[in-house]
Amino acid sequence: MSSSLKNLSSYGSTLPNAKKFRFGIVVSEWNSAITEAMYEGAIEILSKAGADKKNITRITVPGSFELTRGAQLLASAKKKPDAIICIGCVIKGETPHFDFICQAVAYGLTQTGLMYELPVIFGVLTTNTLEQAQARSGGKHGNKGVEAAVTALRMAALKA
Repeated sequence: MSSSLKNLSSYGSTLPNAKKFRFGIVVSEWNSAITEAMYEGAIEILSKAGADKKNITRITVPGSFELTRGAQLLASAKKKPDAIICIGCVIKGETPHFDFICQAVAYGLTQTGLMYELPVIFGVLTTNTLEQAQARSGGKHGNKGVEAAVTALRMAALKA
């Protein structure tokens, strides 16, 4: 968890070589200014690690709740990815909707990964405010998209 004192998007100097891996990325359109910044961070890291653009498939879904279905579509594809990165942003409001969405997405992505024996990375911001989301999508606390891509790289290499 990022704190006010720390940028957690630093990952050290070494990344696994991504040249032989395929990646799926599912991006929520809801809070698109945040999710697109996270997507760009993920793409930057995958490219830096040597991922071939033709081996990266993006699916766009309406909201974070739909990330699970997007991940399932990628996981069941003929050319199955080695890891799937799910990018979303849920900002707490005045109703319990936030809690239901966050719980459902976390559970659904975990189950998808287990069902398909595939790393499904939870790159979903769950913040109290828009300002907190901005700080974690390229602001003072780093970019959760970078962190998700690093995790996907490491999990794909672990699986290999």
